Amino acid sequence: MTNLHDPRIIIALDFPAAEPALALVAKLDPALCRVKVGKELFTAAGPQLVERLMGKGFEVFLDLKFHDIPNTVASACKAAAGLGVWMVNIHALGGRKMLSAAREAIPQGSGVSRDGRVPAQLAKTRLIAVTLLTSMGRDEMGDIGLNGTPEDAVLRLAALAHDCGLDGVVCSALEAVRLRQAMGKDFCLVTPGIRLADAATDDQQRVATPRQAIENGADYLVIGRPITQAADPLVALQRLNDEIKQS
Repeated sequence: MTNLHDPRIIIALDFPAAEPALALVAKLDPALCRVKVGKELFTAAGPQLVERLMGKGFEVFLDLKFHDIPNTVASACKAAAGLGVWMVNIHALGGRKMLSAAREAIPQGSGVSRDGRVPAQLAKTRLIAVTLLTSMGRDEMGDIGLNGTPEDAVLRLAALAHDCGLDGVVCSALEAVRLRQAMGKDFCLVTPGIRLADAATDDQQRVATPRQAIENGADYLVIGRPITQAADPLVALQRLNDEIKQS
């Protein structure tokens, strides 16, 4: 996966409005990264921003973590695929029926653009599941009735997503080794909580460096502040890509 046609870095556009997000991507190269649009930015700027980002050549990971009754999640996933996004996610904690309904709504390889003119193979929307948020530790798990360690919970939820035919999961880099061994080479692992070796962890608990994440088996790295807050975001992006290539 280490080629310009499949960049492994996904930049988190964690901004409150469209303007700063567009100002950042104007400094970046879509051949070197993808971008992630989460709840805050999507709520503020909507599908129009997603279309503008794709119009600038960026593939978009729509990070809305759908979690609702199966029919509602299925409809939301179908709408996301209609935008032509590269990837969308749902919560594995929604259970088997919800996961299966989402998979049925956007079968593998069947994504189409909103106007219907983009061939299916070029507009495929990947469907992945969130296992356990990287901000959660063992104490927080107990508060919501989950037993065992975060690693055990992630493995159970990833196995459920795999069984329901999803393309992969969001997990921390610390769980990637076990997941890669258990799920095989074709199951996509997307890892947030990526920090440079000398950076603060902020609100994340289960973090790793880019090199550690790749060596642990991650396919894609979600990276925010090390790039978005850099003096020169493009230089920071190139530096991180160089680090990944050396893994």
